[in-house]
Amino acid sequence: MMNMKKIALLLLLSICFFTGKAQDRDLKAEYEAFRNKAQKEYNDFRDKANAEYVQFMSEAWKSYNSMPAVTAPKIPDFPNPPVTIPEKENEKVPENKPLPFEKVITPPPVIQEQPKPIAPVPVIEQPKSSEKWFSFTVFGTDCKVRLSDANKFSLKDSKEKTIAGAWQRLSQPEYNNLIRDCLGLRDSLNLCDWAYLEMLQQLSSDFLGKNTNEAALLSAFLYNQSGYKIRLARSEAANRLYFMIASQHLIFGMNYYTLANEKFYPINCSEKSLNIFDRAFPNETALSLTIGKEQYFAMNYSDKKTYTAKRYPQVTVTVSANKNLMEFFNTYPRSYINSDPTTMWTFYANTPLSQHIKDVLYPVLQDAIQGKSEQDAANIIINFVQTVFGYQTDDIQFGYERPFFSDENFFYPYNNCKDRAILYANIIRDLMGLKVVFLYYPGHLATAVQFKESTIPGDYLIVNGARYLVCDPTYIGANIGRTMPGMDNTKAQVVFLE
Repeated sequence: MMNMKKIALLLLLSICFFTGKAQDRDLKAEYEAFRNKAQKEYNDFRDKANAEYVQFMSEAWKSYNSMPAVTAPKIPDFPNPPVTIPEKENEKVPENKPLPFEKVITPPPVIQEQPKPIAPVPVIEQPKSSEKWFSFTVFGTDCKVRLSDANKFSLKDSKEKTIAGAWQRLSQPEYNNLIRDCLGLRDSLNLCDWAYLEMLQQLSSDFLGKNTNEAALLSAFLYNQSGYKIRLARSEAANRLYFMIASQHLIFGMNYYTLANEKFYPINCSEKSLNIFDRAFPNETALSLTIGKEQYFAMNYSDKKTYTAKRYPQVTVTVSANKNLMEFFNTYPRSYINSDPTTMWTFYANTPLSQHIKDVLYPVLQDAIQGKSEQDAANIIINFVQTVFGYQTDDIQFGYERPFFSDENFFYPYNNCKDRAILYANIIRDLMGLKVVFLYYPGHLATAVQFKESTIPGDYLIVNGARYLVCDPTYIGANIGRTMPGMDNTKAQVVFLE
C-alpha cells in the first residue's frame, strides 16, 4: 500500500516537473518571439528615420549667418565688504515688520526627464567576450564603450554627400552597442544633458582625434540618436564640419544661428557663416541646462579645509571638494529662464550638494540643531554660512560674474552673497524641510524662509498667502529676521525655487 502511494506521488511530481518544463519552454519561446518582434520594430523605425535623414542630407545645405552671442547681464556685487551687525543690536528682539516687494518670479519647473533615444531599445545586449572595448576618461572618470579600430572612419571632405555616406555607415547595426553603452553611462553616472554632451565629445575626440570632422560627426550622431535636437553645419572655406545644439534655455557667450525661430549653438565654432542641414529628426528634444541632480564623477580630493562657525565653535567641519566635479562646473554655461536674469540662480540652487560633502557636513549640523526650535536651528545654520567663508566679489576673484554651485563654496577661497544664499537655501531645504525663496535687491541676494513657527519675530513678506521671514547669509552675525541696512525693499524681487 505504501509503495503504491509512493509511486503515485512520484508520478504526480514527474507530471508537474515535465509540465513545468514545457511551460518554461513555451514562456521562453514566447519571450524570444516578443523580443525579436520588438527589436525588429525598433530597427525598422530607426532604419527608416536614418534613411530619410540621409536622403535629405545629400542635398545642398542652405547658407546662414550667425547672430552675435548674447552677453550675460551685469549683476553687481553689493556690499563690499559685507555688513557686520553690532552685537548689541543683534541681541535685541527685532520687530515684526511686513516688507513690501516689487514682484514675484516663478520660473517654470525643472524638467527632470531626459530625452529618450529615437525609439525604445527593448533589450540591452550582453557584451560578448570577443567584443572590443574603447576606454576614455571624462572629468577624471574612467569610461568604456564597445568600439574598436574597425569602427573608425575618415572623411575626405565636409561636402554633403560625404557626410551623408558617413551617417549612413554610422546607422548600421555595428554601432548599436555603442549607442547603448553611451546611454548606459548617462544613467550610471547620472549625467545631466550638458554633462552627457561633454562625455560624447570627449569620447569622439579620443577615438577620432581632437577637433576633427570625424569627431564632430560622431558626437553629433550619438547625441542625435540619444534623442537630442542637433543640426549639422559645414564651412566651405575651412573644409570643417560642425554640429549645433538646440537648448531649452538661452546660453550666454555663444554665437548662435536662428533656424525656424529657434536658436542653435554651434559647438567649438566661431565662424560667422555656415551651410546648415536644417532638418528635424523624429522625437528630437532640445537639451536642458538644468542639472538638478548629483553627477557621479570619480573622486579627486582637493586639499582639506576646516570651517568653524564663529558663534557656535562646536560646528566645525573639515571638508575637501571633488576636483573632477569642479572641472565639470567650469564648463557649465551661464543661462536664465524666460528672459529674466534673476532666474539664473535657480539652476544653481536646484542642484544639490554632493553626497560626499553631505556625509561630512550634515551630521555636524544635524547634531548642532538636534532638539532646537526652528528659530534656533536656522540661526545656527545661518551663522555657519555667514562666518566660515571669506568674502570677495566675482569681479576681483574671477574677473566676471560666476555664481557657485553649492559644492564650489568648499573649493574656492572666497564666495559672495549669491553663493551664500544658494548654499543656505540648499541646507535649509535638506535639513529642515522648509520652503525657501530668494530675495533679489539691486546688487544683492538674500533668502527668506517659510517657517512652520509663525511667531518668529523679524522682517517678513507675505507671498501668495504665506509668511516668509528674511534670512540674510551675508549680513554677518545677524540672526534670522533681519534685513541688511541699505536694502530697498520696494525694489526687491521674490524668486521662487522648485
